[in-house]
Amino acid sequence: MSKAPASGAVQDDLFGDLPADTLAPEPETGAAKSAAAPRARRAAAEPATQPPPRRSAGVQPADWDEPLRALGAALPRRVRLGTSSWTYPGWKGLVWEGEHSQAVLSKQGLAVYAQHPLLRTVSIDRSFYRPLTAEQYARYATQVPDDFRFVVKAPSLVTDALVRSEDGRGKQANSAFLSPELALQEFVQPVLEGLGAKAGALVFQLSPLPPPLLHRLPDVLDRLDAMLRAQPPLHDVAPDAVLAVEVRDPEWLTAAVLPRLAEVLRASGATYCLGLHARMPALQDQLPLLRMLWPGPLVCRWNLNPVHGMYGYEDAEKLYEPFDRIHHPDPALHAELAHAVAGITARGQNAYVTISNHAEGCAPLTIRTLAERIVAQG
Repeated sequence: MSKAPASGAVQDDLFGDLPADTLAPEPETGAAKSAAAPRARRAAAEPATQPPPRRSAGVQPADWDEPLRALGAALPRRVRLGTSSWTYPGWKGLVWEGEHSQAVLSKQGLAVYAQHPLLRTVSIDRSFYRPLTAEQYARYATQVPDDFRFVVKAPSLVTDALVRSEDGRGKQANSAFLSPELALQEFVQPVLEGLGAKAGALVFQLSPLPPPLLHRLPDVLDRLDAMLRAQPPLHDVAPDAVLAVEVRDPEWLTAAVLPRLAEVLRASGATYCLGLHARMPALQDQLPLLRMLWPGPLVCRWNLNPVHGMYGYEDAEKLYEPFDRIHHPDPALHAELAHAVAGITARGQNAYVTISNHAEGCAPLTIRTLAERIVAQG
């Protein structure tokens, strides 16, 4: 980080206030024109019997209103908002038209999702449960425009300190935890090969650590340092890509650990992923780490509303499904996050923000409110 006075001023004020065509018919002449006249009179007198033009089969975009389109045009290009996955039938009328199953949306929904005026990124979460191949990532890339960027979660094979049973309980230590080789082979390399320039934030979400490792965070940081340093440069393939580390234990952000975490991230050009989750401190308490890493992008995953507690995913699922309206609005968090996003992007850095339905009840509606807040900052 530069120590020049101008750079320091920017750091101190990092999140401060900011100033179908159709062919024309050939002209008719002579007898053809005379014969056409009675037909024209009958057509004018009789009700139309022709069916309306047929839409192509499959998932179709919703009829997005003009204010939404105007909001998308006003949103800074470096601001990339999106959701966690795209396979929710309840987004009917918000993202697509009509009733569609999750299976159909899984195959056809992404291409429509990427046409939405505000949705410029999406989090691929399924990669957390099982590594994906370069070919699978490439299929995603073909469905979105060139200026779309993906947020991708690293497989738990690398980011979970425990091997877990089907019910989520830790069974034994994971020997592959933070393995440099597996991180490259099962994650970074396939992502770059498959998504290419459409790769955005590559997120290593470190699951909650067992107590013995929480008491030895310096050792874990050394392993994290080695893993991150072993990854290849991203920008030659994906100019907007960044490695990001998300944690699920507040101990990572204590005064004793924070400087070393910042050092590890800075050494590899990685950043910290803001995790808005009941397990973690509030947004304002996580921002100091981003200030320590300035200049750099903002990566944020808004995962779960704290009203449900740190283990409340199932409760949120039951209450919010089919995810078509807001249940628990959080205007204070909208204001804080919009302020941070506007401040960083106005200074030439990218911002990736992905939002779960579990945040407020309906991710597309949460994104619209956040976008309005960001634009208002301008």
